[in-house]
Amino acid sequence: MTPPSTTGRRPDRQARAIRLGPRSWLSLALVSAVGVAGFGWPFLAPPASAVNAHAQDAPWLFAGLLVLLVAVVAATISESGLGPKAVAMLGVLAATGAALRPIGAGTAGLEPMFFLMVLSGRVLGPGFGFVLGSVTMFASALLTGGVGPWLPFQMLAMGWFTMGAGFLPGPDRLRGRAELWMLAGYGFLAAFAYGTVMNMAGWPFMSALASNISFDPDASLPANLARFVTYCLATSLGWDLGRALVTVVLTLTVGTALLKALRRATRRAAFEAPVTFGGTPE
Repeated sequence: MTPPSTTGRRPDRQARAIRLGPRSWLSLALVSAVGVAGFGWPFLAPPASAVNAHAQDAPWLFAGLLVLLVAVVAATISESGLGPKAVAMLGVLAATGAALRPIGAGTAGLEPMFFLMVLSGRVLGPGFGFVLGSVTMFASALLTGGVGPWLPFQMLAMGWFTMGAGFLPGPDRLRGRAELWMLAGYGFLAAFAYGTVMNMAGWPFMSALASNISFDPDASLPANLARFVTYCLATSLGWDLGRALVTVVLTLTVGTALLKALRRATRRAAFEAPVTFGGTPE
């Protein structure tokens, strides 16, 4: 067996272990729409809506969301023809990310796995990024015992987080320090966005704990928005800031080496090149 040839490929062209096709985009759009509804229903449903009257049924939405997430991953893999090299890369990065998460868990939001997700999504593209983010969060939940009704939302949010890095301007336009600063800026903002959307998943169910900042099904949209902002500032700002700063620092300090390693691995794996067999049988 001879290594796949990459002759004629532009050196700056991004390798894509998973390319999203029509079915994958459709599934991703569906699960994202359900996710937006699941995260944002307190702001989308009118005060008199029956949704507010059945707020405690939301965990069933989590279960349905998890099923849709599995369908997205299955559609992505089946349509892209995910090969063994991409599966191996996915497994290594997901295991590394899952191992990094407990390092700072419970310590001011210091979660080094986020910078790995940003750089991986950057190099391997949005399709691989979404699958990697979801699988990594699932694996880390198994590792840390964090399985619960919040897990599907964590998987979706991390999938969005990692996928977004794959949509940033390509390496043919930005390289070197400019690329690192772009990734650091994205990681900083996305870390806050992740914390905010995860706050939305739990905020409607804490009315007994803090009545002044909890979700009020009878309040107007501006009033609930003000309550939610106050809730975020009071409960998660420190965690989100810690996560964002760690992501920036790690990206700027070890990002160059990790980007080179990931790009070298994708070039050697040659995900998009057909494997050819040569030689004569003995």
